[in-house]
Amino acid sequence: MPAQGRTGRPRLMTPEQAMRDAIALSEAVRGTTSPNPPVGAVICNTCGVPVGRGATQPPGGPHAEVMALRDAGDRARGGTAYVTLEPCAHHGRTPPCTDALLAVGVRAVHYAVADPSPLAQGGAAVLERAGVTTSAGLLAEDVRRGPLRAWLHYIRTGRPHVTWKYAATLDGRVAAADGTSRWISGEQARAEVHALRTQVDAIVAGTGTVLTDDPQLTARDAEGRPLPRQPLRVVVGTTALPETARVLDDSAETVIVATHDPDKVLAELAERGVVDVLLEGGPTLAGAFAAAGRIDRLLGYLAPALAGAGPAALGDAGVSTVTDMHRWVVEEVTMTGDDVRVSAIPAARQD
Repeated sequence: MPAQGRTGRPRLMTPEQAMRDAIALSEAVRGTTSPNPPVGAVICNTCGVPVGRGATQPPGGPHAEVMALRDAGDRARGGTAYVTLEPCAHHGRTPPCTDALLAVGVRAVHYAVADPSPLAQGGAAVLERAGVTTSAGLLAEDVRRGPLRAWLHYIRTGRPHVTWKYAATLDGRVAAADGTSRWISGEQARAEVHALRTQVDAIVAGTGTVLTDDPQLTARDAEGRPLPRQPLRVVVGTTALPETARVLDDSAETVIVATHDPDKVLAELAERGVVDVLLEGGPTLAGAFAAAGRIDRLLGYLAPALAGAGPAALGDAGVSTVTDMHRWVVEEVTMTGDDVRVSAIPAARQD
């Protein structure tokens, strides 16, 4: 049904509002579509009223445009589509989205980001040749830094996108001198991380962290119950794990990657169709990924506390002098409960 305004009449949408709605739909399916991109689509009728919404379904299922067109039905004819990614023009597991848009007589398509995939790109040209008006770039940066960040990186580099998540004190410690680390970050930060886990394809930790902390590496609610979707658990290293390790329980699938080389880890995950990785290992594993230039985003939660001693957040990252330091660009600094949340990306492209 069309969205209703306060007067009870159908609510008109500006192009920006429609695209923000599509971005929200895209975010809602993150983690469920890999190796396909999580795309959102909104169809507005000839009057600018939203009549259909949709998002990409799991692999083999319909794409966002098809889902939105199904939702809209006949109301899509002569309307406008707002899509986070350029509609595909190739026949894969599903028919081209351009065919579906043309079949119902959509007159205009606005998309945020052009499709960089060699197989699927070119949808806008197909639509233009059929008389459909197209335009690119609407809220493109929101999409590139948001729901399509990992997939765009994956297509560009052939590697999964890696976000290093850590929680530390203001003086950079991830545990006290005696090794205790629960809990450095606050309840809200921990809840946010569990929600983030449901949106990624895999969580990566080292055997050292597993042996020391015995983490479960699952996504859980505030009461500790497992959330409906669980990412792949990946343990990196050559040290054998005890059969009683919680990461080996049946709450989620676990893969052991017996290497210390970040590129080999990422290559194996890419073969499994993993696009988005959350690196949650300890300082040694984080240092190895940083030294290899394989951290694509940093997500740090800084607690208002001082430890004075204990392990630092990052181990040896190949830095011996100031000129060797890994430089970052801060994207965002916000508060999550009492903790400072910092999101940053490398200052220099690593690929």
